[in-house]
Amino acid sequence: MIRDMFEKNSSLSFEVFPPKKDDEFENCYKVLDSLATLNPDFISVTYGAGGSRSKKTVEIASYIKNNLKIDAMAHMTCVGSTQDDILSVAGALAEAGIDHVLALRGDKPALMSQEQFDKRIFDHATDLIHFLNKKTNLNISASCYPEKHPEAISMDSDIAFMKMKQDMGAKMFISQLFFDNADFYRFVERTQRAGITAPIVAGIMPITSAKQIGTTVSLSGSSVPKQLADIFAKYADDKDALRAAGIDYAINQILDLKKCGMGHIHIYCMNKPKMTEEICQAIN
Repeated sequence: MIRDMFEKNSSLSFEVFPPKKDDEFENCYKVLDSLATLNPDFISVTYGAGGSRSKKTVEIASYIKNNLKIDAMAHMTCVGSTQDDILSVAGALAEAGIDHVLALRGDKPALMSQEQFDKRIFDHATDLIHFLNKKTNLNISASCYPEKHPEAISMDSDIAFMKMKQDMGAKMFISQLFFDNADFYRFVERTQRAGITAPIVAGIMPITSAKQIGTTVSLSGSSVPKQLADIFAKYADDKDALRAAGIDYAINQILDLKKCGMGHIHIYCMNKPKMTEEICQAIN
């Protein structure tokens, strides 16, 4: 069981995503086979905007659990879903032997109108968590935001929602990516003062290309500290050196977290097994 990993002082898990094209799935399974050799505690699988790839999420999570014999966590978003949609996916997960989900609201799909978004069935992740806890036997994890959710009015408000997620059934949290460990340490202290006792796993994303700064980082709302910005300025014209420096930055983040007693690490590995292997070798 995934929650059993907290009996140890450290754990390691990965996030993968379903490919957008069906003909790319063969390579996706090769990626998973490679990641499995690194012996993660679990692998999570993203969901796609509005649940657009939910069937593929179930398929990949099933491969992880049943073929690779590694615990799998399926992401589940609710922004474009009805209650029946959620129950249908929950049933498919149960049939595949998947008993753990990461419950998220999800981003507004590009094809969803603002009117549809405003009239959505599940307003927040808390609504999904409450529904799943009431209607299913799934183990539920949730997300948290060391620098606050982009839509939250304040950090206190965001942590109050986090506490609500815990009270509604979330057993653990996985953090949004961050690049300054000091932000994460301050965040953990604030959650403890707020009465949050569920374990928090630190989400780390290695930045290995300039494109990631303009897409993934901006979408996440995470700030870029001067040390990381200087790396991109220094190696802007050297792709290989930039990749190596970005991996090294992530390694140092993880080693510092482990040194400070926060050894539960979730790597947003972007379906890149070689990069992930380099990191795992360095931190172990």
